[in-house]
Order: sequence, then structure tokens, then C-alpha cells
Amino acid sequence: MIDTHSHIYLDDFAEDRSEMLQRAREAGVEKIYLPNIDTASLPQLKALAKAEEHCLPMMGLHPGSVKENWEEELAAIFTEIDQNPGFYHAIGEIGMDLYWDKTFVKQQQQVFHRQIQKSLELKLPIVIHCREAFDEIFEILEDYRNTKLFGIFHCFTGNLEQARQAIDFNLKLGIGGIVTFKNGGLDKVVEQVNPRYLVLETDAPYLAPHPKRGKRNEPAYLKWIAQKIADLHLISLEELERITTQNAQEVFGT
Repeated sequence: MIDTHSHIYLDDFAEDRSEMLQRAREAGVEKIYLPNIDTASLPQLKALAKAEEHCLPMMGLHPGSVKENWEEELAAIFTEIDQNPGFYHAIGEIGMDLYWDKTFVKQQQQVFHRQIQKSLELKLPIVIHCREAFDEIFEILEDYRNTKLFGIFHCFTGNLEQARQAIDFNLKLGIGGIVTFKNGGLDKVVEQVNPRYLVLETDAPYLAPHPKRGKRNEPAYLKWIAQKIADLHLISLEELERITTQNAQEVFGT
């Protein structure tokens, strides 16, 4: 299995990172992709990616970190990418988040555009963060419909129509712990989407799946997400793992 989205470089794992990585290996997780947040998270992300060859870094500016100093932050992110050719496997996580704060909506849009353009320049996938912003994100993606845009719609929680829209933009849907939540509703959508368009993710340390809901999430818990999706599609766990691993390899090229 491949965990396509995991923040395991954060301090939440400082006490037991080695043991957590061992549990992931034992659970069958072969690769873990690390999305960046901003310049503050950069040193930890790079350190883990250099120490563990199966932990593969992305680089981007998270919409939640788009504040007054966004131009300085974005310039630093782009400098990091340019100075390390081939090191980063995607531009992410990027997008829009209108859940906590709508102060910097225009700036979030601008930063999203700039990072999509960077991904196209470098022929890298994008990994999209979306919270309370489906319409805004799809409106921006429309500007790139006739380009070679591709990537993952991370932590997808939309309805079936929104799933189809995302897939139409050449994006895979990142499915995490929410699909296992009772009455969460995502299971009803996922069972109607061909597994060909799905990738697995934990978003660790957040959104742990049932039966670990409410606890710190980690890549080893990917097995419960995979099992739930396999059950929804009435296929074996092995088949679901094979399909989603192939999907992730298509996106990241590794």
C-alpha cells in the first residue's frame, strides 16, 4: 500500500517515529508521501525524507498558511523547489480553506494559481487541500482544463457530482479515515466511484479511521481505510491494494 498523504514529520511523532514507521512497514505500507505546510515545516519534512528513503516529500504552501507574508512564504517555497530539482514529487498541499478564516480569500486564490502554474512548468502533480471551497477550487481549475494538470484531490469529502468534477480534471480522489466514520456519508459516495480513481491516504496525525477514531492517526492505520473501500466495492483487500497502489504510482511516477 501507499499512503499518499501523511504529516509524520510533525512533532506529534517525535517520541516514537521509528516505532511508528516500523508499524507501517508491518502493515504493508511501502511508501509514504509527505505534504508540506509552509516554511516552518520545511526543515522537519526534509530531514525525514533524507533519513527514510520510503518517505517521499512534496513541496507547497498550504492555504491555511496564506497570511500577510504570503509573497515571502511563496517565494521561499519556490526557491526550495528550484534549488532541489528532482527531490520533490508533487506540489502540495495547495488549494483553498475557507473554514477557519476568510480574510485572505483573494490571496489564497492567487497562491493556488501560482502553484498550479509551477506544477505545470515542472510537470509535477498537484495535491489539493479543499475545505468549504469546492466551488472556488473548481472555478480555478477550469482555467487549466486544457493543460496537462494532474494530481490528487486530497481528503475528498464531497458529493458524487463533486467527485465526478474532480475526476474530470484528471485528479484522483484521496480517501482517508472519514470513509470509515459511521453516518459520515462519504462511504455512499465512494461506493459509486470506480476504484480506478481512488488513492489511499491517512493525513496522519489527523482523522484516524474507525476503530482508532479520536486517536493520533498513523500510516499503519491505512489498512482499515483500504478494507472499508474494498468492502464497499465487494472486492478483496488485495485487489483494492493493487488498484490503489497502481493509481498512486501513476500520479507520482514512482
